Amino acid sequence: MKDLNTIAQYLHEFAKARDWEQFHNPKNLSMALSVEAAELMEHFQWLTTDDCKDLPDEKIAAAGEEIVDVLLYAVRLASVLDLDLPAAIDAKTRKNELKYPIDKVKGSAKKYNEYD
Repeated sequence: MKDLNTIAQYLHEFAKARDWEQFHNPKNLSMALSVEAAELMEHFQWLTTDDCKDLPDEKIAAAGEEIVDVLLYAVRLASVLDLDLPAAIDAKTRKNELKYPIDKVKGSAKKYNEYD
């Protein structure tokens, strides 16, 4: 699966074959996405910044599965909302470029409304 539209189609067919479309509404999908994001955070909870620099392969693989779950739920939610995800990504990244100009934010972790 090389692009978002292919992934979205796969997820549609996966859900349809299992009669899960009845459960795949924006509320449920956004909640499932949040749960998966929390499961991802569990892999890093209580680790120090230094601990995160040299993770064992098993930890990376486990976190990777949660990252994929987050991504799949996000793609499925976008599909259910009839959101053109590639176009939305393009629009959002352009907005971020305007919100975070390199000359003002380079090397800073401040939020966009905290720099001058």
